[in-house]
Amino acid sequence: MSNPFLHLDYEPAFEALGGDYSDVVAASEFPIHILRFRNDQVLTRLGLNPETVTDEHLIEAFGKFETVQPLLAMRYHGYQFGEYNPYLGDGRGFLYGQVRGMDGELYDFGTKGSGRTPYSRNADGRLTLKGGVREVLAAEMLHRMKVRTSRCLSLIETGEQLWRGDEPSPTRSSVMVRFSRSHIRFGTFERLHYFKRPDLIEKLLDHVITYYYSNLKSERDRYALFYAELVKRVAELAAQWMASGFCHGVLNTDNLSITGESFDYGPYAFMPHYNLRFTAAYFDYGGLYCYGNQPFVCEGNLELLQKPLSLVIPLEALQAGLAFFQNYYREFYRQRMINRLGFSQIPTPEAEELLQITINLLKDNLIHYHDFFIQLREQFCANWQDEPQNILKEAEPMQHLDRWRQLYYHHLQTLSAPELEEMKQRLKEYNPQVVIVRPEIEGIWEPITVEDNWQPFYQLLAKIKAE
Repeated sequence: MSNPFLHLDYEPAFEALGGDYSDVVAASEFPIHILRFRNDQVLTRLGLNPETVTDEHLIEAFGKFETVQPLLAMRYHGYQFGEYNPYLGDGRGFLYGQVRGMDGELYDFGTKGSGRTPYSRNADGRLTLKGGVREVLAAEMLHRMKVRTSRCLSLIETGEQLWRGDEPSPTRSSVMVRFSRSHIRFGTFERLHYFKRPDLIEKLLDHVITYYYSNLKSERDRYALFYAELVKRVAELAAQWMASGFCHGVLNTDNLSITGESFDYGPYAFMPHYNLRFTAAYFDYGGLYCYGNQPFVCEGNLELLQKPLSLVIPLEALQAGLAFFQNYYREFYRQRMINRLGFSQIPTPEAEELLQITINLLKDNLIHYHDFFIQLREQFCANWQDEPQNILKEAEPMQHLDRWRQLYYHHLQTLSAPELEEMKQRLKEYNPQVVIVRPEIEGIWEPITVEDNWQPFYQLLAKIKAE
């Protein structure tokens, strides 16, 4: 059977922008190709039947890079830990192609670890196998937690030995393909400001609105409306991360997507206990990108984006759009946390009260953040409506628990029997059975390293996806 990836209806959307935004590159050749992960859920979103897509089809397209369109290394700059870096760009990946999903939206295939490009500088353009495994896990975990995220389509081990500065011995190599709405970043616009090209900023804005904000296309002030909508999307994304206990790790402007979708996970981590100072990246010595700073960093990055956008959009309009960020964020965070507690809606003042006592309970007792929500999911039953002590009745006495039970019980009283059943389903929907804190990742990596045993990895993925 011919390879279905070579017969998809690719759209040259980004390519059509011309050579001011990207460079045509070639993929590296690798000594071996072993498919370690394939995402059949993504295949169905493309209208492909997973049963007719073979592992070899994925290897040919996304390991050997047989293709029908040019491979494009995208150009961008970015603020990294507050310092502007004009020497960025796709240094170990490229845009393989763009296709429509079954939902009619345009999506990217973007690679990571596929070889050197003009932006690699002194790097080798490769991805460690562990880095690929970590991104697969991050994307699948966040997707299961209903966070707007890219997905990994495939991960292929490529048979090279890589030396990394923080590793005492060589590590294995891989190439990964990411499936996302767009790889256009805040830094894509920042680069155009650096070169003083408002004409190219305007052209890129028209492109972004046409493909990712099409509802604004006919509006007279569509540029300002685009920015206001981006502010709302990023505020919602930050709220999703925070409610999920997720710390991205490196929120530079080159790691924020213009569509408000999370991607490009470096040293991310899910925090074990509620701690605003929890920091994922070992090299983030000052905690700039710690868990609690994420909403403020996202807002700050949106403010930095005003610099290039103000070349074609009135600054007053941009400032007016950003002014709503904190209100959006608080609203989205409150709603997501209420959903994780099992409720559909609670009036704002009462929701704030329940949210605060929940956070106090978690923080002051060092309760495992994710286990708390798993216990809610597993122990929930109708007799919680009978008396407060039935709620998490196996829990040890602790600070704030009685008050939390009283508030939770109070809101349960407003629900009918069918609504209680909906609550049970909502707890399952928003609270997966497992969340991958660091020990879980190390626990599946060790057998891969020592004996090439991938079963724990596949078993963990199955647990993540389980309802």
